[in-house]
Amino acid sequence: MKHILVRSAVRDLFGGGWNYHRHFSTAAILEPRHQHGGGVFGSFYLRKMSTLPEIKDQQSEEKKNEVNDSSSSSSNAVVSSYWGITRPKVHRKDGTEWPWNSFMPWDTYRADVSIDVTKHHIPKTFGDKFAFRSVKFLRVLSDLYFKERYGCHAMMLETIAGVPGMVGGMLLHLKSLRKFQQSGGWIKALLEEAENERMHLMTMVELVKPNWHERLLVITAQGVFFNAFFVFYLLSPKTAHRFVGYLEEEAVISYTQHLNAIESGKVENVPAPAIAIDYWRLPKDATLKDVVTVIRADEAHHRDVNHFASDIHHEGKELKEAPAPIGYH
Repeated sequence: MKHILVRSAVRDLFGGGWNYHRHFSTAAILEPRHQHGGGVFGSFYLRKMSTLPEIKDQQSEEKKNEVNDSSSSSSNAVVSSYWGITRPKVHRKDGTEWPWNSFMPWDTYRADVSIDVTKHHIPKTFGDKFAFRSVKFLRVLSDLYFKERYGCHAMMLETIAGVPGMVGGMLLHLKSLRKFQQSGGWIKALLEEAENERMHLMTMVELVKPNWHERLLVITAQGVFFNAFFVFYLLSPKTAHRFVGYLEEEAVISYTQHLNAIESGKVENVPAPAIAIDYWRLPKDATLKDVVTVIRADEAHHRDVNHFASDIHHEGKELKEAPAPIGYH
């Protein structure tokens, strides 16, 4: 059948002249094609070949125009996903579109600024004293480098403060997988802490633009601190949490000094960044003083969480035996 159709097409082409284009706008050709379940000889499918190039070009041009139209109509979308993953349409209470992808309205909160920022855990055991003196030593180094550059100091502090929660949460996550047991909510609590510290950093970056040597310092400090704290937490979680508790105490002190500088006029009380206003649900006319106040409150909460975690270990218990402070801000 295939050979008959081909001979007929060739004969009409050379013998029929213009009649070929008149009677054979398309040529139907049967070709063998193997398919699953097609037996030994496979199965056949019908393929149509266009014999008029101008018609083919016209059709391809129409398809091209359709593609262009569809792409232009979806130009406002960020990404078109085959998997159906799209950004939900979220709006603020005033009806304006939510501008942030890194957090949503249900992740925001009002900081509890009434928390006691003067609390201090008196070191008693050898581990406590080691953690306390280690933090004090690091504080001396940071003060020598940053001096009264409070914004840069805060930015550097947050790049370090965001590490312990991530390391602790990751190790608890792996432990939960290994031992087939619940974590008591502590994985989520520690990861929330890490995310909260990262949001502090994203806020400070809007206020302070780091230069090249500060970026280099951040890269170096993060690489050293992450690996050191990873080993530290594996060896002694109770001392690691106590270390973070004292680190957060120093953060509270640093932000208190920052507030004093703003109130005294040493640091300009500039308007708060938009990301801070949305994240902490601050008023539209919020200032830098408001931002530093809520960040200090967050650090005080992190202080309490880590001292609490260390106390649990000191009592010979595991974190999962005590309620995790999820959502404690």
